Amino acid sequence: MKIACVQMNIEFGEPIKNFAAVKRYIEEAANNGSDTIVLPEMWNTGYALTELNRLADENGEKTKQFLQSLAYQHRVNIVGGSVATKRSERFYNTMYVIDKGGSVVSEYDKAHLFKLMDEHLYMEPGQKLNRFQLDDVECAGIICYDLRFPEWIRTHILLGAKVVFVPAEWPKKRIDHWQLLLQARAIENQCYIVAVNRVGTDPDNEFNGHSMIIAPWGELLVTNEEEEGIFYAEIDMKEVEDVRQRIPVFADRREELYSLKKSFFHETD
Repeated sequence: MKIACVQMNIEFGEPIKNFAAVKRYIEEAANNGSDTIVLPEMWNTGYALTELNRLADENGEKTKQFLQSLAYQHRVNIVGGSVATKRSERFYNTMYVIDKGGSVVSEYDKAHLFKLMDEHLYMEPGQKLNRFQLDDVECAGIICYDLRFPEWIRTHILLGAKVVFVPAEWPKKRIDHWQLLLQARAIENQCYIVAVNRVGTDPDNEFNGHSMIIAPWGELLVTNEEEEGIFYAEIDMKEVEDVRQRIPVFADRREELYSLKKSFFHETD
């Protein structure tokens, strides 16, 4: 699978400009032979949270139709990062995944909302997993702050995921955490991690990319790129099985120890 990471600047509160930019990037990546194209978080609006009533995509219809058309036209999978959506007068940070036939194979609302960027004041948290198949490969997708919850990713891995996609708007001031957490998630779950971060600025933050594709053994196949552009790497699912055989982490798990049940703790009067 040839992956294209679209590390783009997002125009704050300007959906029309952002849709045009994404269209150009998807066409370029498709013309360069990509199988799967991955976008960053909240690419339609940026974090213009106070303007969501005006800017958010109603039921995600515009985004879905836009990505479905491009996926079908170019015969590519699109992991659509995430966009601001509106459903029943509530707002969400939503990922749409489209396969090569133009079908929506997954819809996911960000489960863990980031209080430092006020998401919890304007958006509703997601309530379900994000599992899907692309080219017969079991995949999962999370969004930005979800990365800090290893149990959420492990849940997807235990259900079969071999590739985890992570779109983000991860600020420059915490970019060291970004790389460390991504590598840890790849190594501990013995899977590929495909993480796409934006570049540029908004009124409150600076973003410096560092989109990454990380192999199951922890190798950085794409990393440390700070400029706007598309970055490519090929991944091989045989690597996942090879690493899982070399160190059989999942066979050695002791689930009986991982539940915070009262019986595991010594109590005193």
